[in-house]
Amino acid sequence: MVSLITTNLPGLTLLSQGKVRDVYATSSPDHLLFVATDRISAYDVILKNGIPDKGKLLTQISLFWFKKLGHIIPNHFVTADVDEMPEDVRKYKGQLDGRAMLVKKASVVPLEAIVRGYLSGVLSRHLGDFQAYIRSGSAWNEYKKSGTVHGIPLPAGLVESQKFPEPIFTPSTKAEQGAHDENISPEQAAKLIGAELYDQISTAALQLYKTAADYARTRGVILADTKFEFGLITSTSGEKSLILIDELLTPDSSRYWPLASYAPGGPQPSFDKQYVRDWLVAQGFRKGLESGPEGHEGEGWVIEEKVVEGTRDRYAEAVDLLTK
Repeated sequence: MVSLITTNLPGLTLLSQGKVRDVYATSSPDHLLFVATDRISAYDVILKNGIPDKGKLLTQISLFWFKKLGHIIPNHFVTADVDEMPEDVRKYKGQLDGRAMLVKKASVVPLEAIVRGYLSGVLSRHLGDFQAYIRSGSAWNEYKKSGTVHGIPLPAGLVESQKFPEPIFTPSTKAEQGAHDENISPEQAAKLIGAELYDQISTAALQLYKTAADYARTRGVILADTKFEFGLITSTSGEKSLILIDELLTPDSSRYWPLASYAPGGPQPSFDKQYVRDWLVAQGFRKGLESGPEGHEGEGWVIEEKVVEGTRDRYAEAVDLLTK
């Protein structure tokens, strides 16, 4: 199977290229084109080969959640049917089908809205210093040191991967591309974006998480934590309203565990790219070797075929369990 690593859409303006998504302007001034490629990253390294159909699987699960959670807060999704997109997009149907969304253009709120239901790990697209991540970058390690997560006091005696009495909202800054997000306290977040907007976002994020987690559990899946992003759109009258943007509850933005094997007291098997992270570390990855293995710097990292297949299987299983 062939992976789509780079999009090629002559005539469309590429606005940004993230670790997975390419965002294009279209002939419609009120909309953007989101394209989920098959790229995969780990520890801020984009691997040279991707995961076949990963972008389609991510899009499929986002579409499922946008529809299921639309009663809680409006979102930016317009259509995933390429035939309903602007004419300058439709001519690339062969490349875009199944992996593209036309979305409303919004002003992005500079806050990563992270909700945690369980005491485990790091949830961020930018892990920053690898050794710092290994030493102390996780919610679990913060709790062991201070009894807090993002500065929020928690009950004593919790063990790794234990469920919290109630989900907690743990925001981080939303850094510019290439920089790193920073964990901040709720008080800092409210100061950053304003108390009223913070209250709206934290309330919506917690409700989204609880609804999704309750549903996932009925499908044999634990939603341990996830990250939401929000934006503001302006009506013709000038009034601004909050909407949900970006991807939604995918294995790239969330931590999913199989319910059947859940055992508090240690790390859990997951449906995300932890499999790739573990492989990368086993191959000798460390800070300073982002461009390739030692002795082959600049050549990049290529995932072994069995790891590619295993990672795709994990993504596909999560989609099947949750959406079918």
